[in-house]
Formats: sequence, C-alpha cells, structure tokens
Amino acid sequence: MPLYENVFIARQDISGAQAEALADGFAQLIADQGGEVKKRENWGLRNLAYRMNKNRKGHYVLFNIEAPAAAIAELERTMRINEDVVRYLTLRVDQLDEAPSAIMQNRGSREDRPRRSDRDRYGEGRDGGGERPAAEAPAPAITPTEPVEKVEA
Repeated sequence: MPLYENVFIARQDISGAQAEALADGFAQLIADQGGEVKKRENWGLRNLAYRMNKNRKGHYVLFNIEAPAAAIAELERTMRINEDVVRYLTLRVDQLDEAPSAIMQNRGSREDRPRRSDRDRYGEGRDGGGERPAAEAPAPAITPTEPVEKVEA
C-alpha cells in the first residue's frame, strides 16, 4: 500500500482535548477505509506564519499513514468539510520515518540547554567567567588632590 504523511492545523479556539478527538476521528476514518496510521504526533498549539481565517495560532497534528488512495481522498474530503480544520497537507512518501519528526526533536533540545544569565547576554562574561586573578586586578582610580604642576622642557 502507498505511504503518506499528513499534517493538519486545527483552529486555535478549540481545546487540546478537542484537537485530540478530531485527530482520533481522522485516524478512525483511515482505519475504516482499510488503512493504518503508523505514527501520530501532536505538535501542540503553535504560531502560524501568517493569519488564516482570523487565526494566529493552530493545533498541529502529524500522521504517518499506510492506506489506499481512496482512503486518503476520503480523509481530505472530510478535512475540507470540517470547519475546525484550518489547513491540511498530504504528501506521498517512499518510506515512513520511524524517528521523531524535526519538530519533536527541536522541542527536547531547548530544555536541555543551560539557562543563559544576563552577563552572557550583554557580553560581560565572555572571557571564560570567574574571578579575575589578583595580578590583573584594575588599579584604583587616581583623583588629584593637589594641583598638577606644568613641567616645561
């Protein structure tokens, strides 16, 4: 059977549970048509690149599907009719990727990075951080208490 990747965006004003129920309905539709959803990823509520139908955000869901072409046609027809689906895209692929998608990999790497301090942000801590050695400590500022004489040569 042919292999497909499908991503759809649901409206921002539905809840996460409603977006999951919508994805469950689409997965059941594929199963009823003789196909199978191999992988399903919920990418959550994300910003859109531009406003679509007065929405600035959307619930993204990815399906990796193994199904006949008729099942995909029915899935797209159902998505076109459903008013909660803002956009969808289905691509035929040669093989399905078993690993997490780039979106899911990126999500984990952000939490693994160390938190930056304000010193790093504004360039004060670029020399490796830590205390300066005593030999390199800056000399105290000299303030003249007596008038300085002019020396003529």
